Amino acid sequence: MGMSTLRQFAYLVAVADHRHFRRAADACAVSQPTLSQQLRALEARLGVTLVERNESPVQLTPIGREIATRARRILLDVKDVEALARRARHGMAGTVRFGVTPTLGPYLLPAIVAQLHRRFPDMRLYIREGIPDEQARELARGELDMLLSPLPLSGSDLHIEPLFREPLHIVAPPGHPVAQAPLVRRQDLAGIGFLSLDPRHHAYRQDRVICDELGADLLEDYEGTSLDSLRQMAGSGLGFAILPELYLRSEVGGEDMVTRLHLADWSANRSIAAVWREGVAFADSYRVIAETIASEARRILDQPFR
Repeated sequence: MGMSTLRQFAYLVAVADHRHFRRAADACAVSQPTLSQQLRALEARLGVTLVERNESPVQLTPIGREIATRARRILLDVKDVEALARRARHGMAGTVRFGVTPTLGPYLLPAIVAQLHRRFPDMRLYIREGIPDEQARELARGELDMLLSPLPLSGSDLHIEPLFREPLHIVAPPGHPVAQAPLVRRQDLAGIGFLSLDPRHHAYRQDRVICDELGADLLEDYEGTSLDSLRQMAGSGLGFAILPELYLRSEVGGEDMVTRLHLADWSANRSIAAVWREGVAFADSYRVIAETIASEARRILDQPFR
């Protein structure tokens, strides 16, 4: 199998991902005629049709899909071989493309990035915020190296390393009667409107379960884009919100504008994990990053809160 075949496989995988010849060509940094011609050459070499050309969006044939799935694995393996060699030359160096959920990254990572930089001055963390489910797909495609995500997370060939459990807290507008009660019970929250993030987030799904448990209403018409927006909307009286502990303790987040409720008979938390592909060259580096994140998070969570 020559390099030309590898390149042709990359074009096929790009078409599978983008379902569009021009976008696939752009992603591979080649012209569209080059991409089309190379795919025809691959079809001629293999003796099968891989792409239905008259469909829009572009569809792969059943055998095309099967070959694209295997080609993706081969391309990731080649990438890992190159990474292994790089690793042998430079140790823990280079750029790690790191996906993180906006419900965690901004509040936990700054201290961790500084720590990792002291330990591994040649390693760079390129941090991208996004929706965990979408980032899991990017990880499987090799577009990200590592993820920090709430569980559950599904995907084949992923190594999932649970790191810590983070308590969740209910916050209320300070002027609300419930916020002023000396003791709050679950039944006091029945019928109260709760704000949450876009439904694609884990946080939304977890908030929905919690609201069902409490007999509260998850408000559908106000979707926050970040925990800050949730806190500000709650502070302005639009509804209650469920915020994670690390956010409430952070300098960027905090309890400004809202009152944290202490419920006598309720608690909830979420599990956070680091995720990478099984069998990657840098698995032990990712494990070091994961351990650094876990110990920093636990250090913060173990401190008595003011």
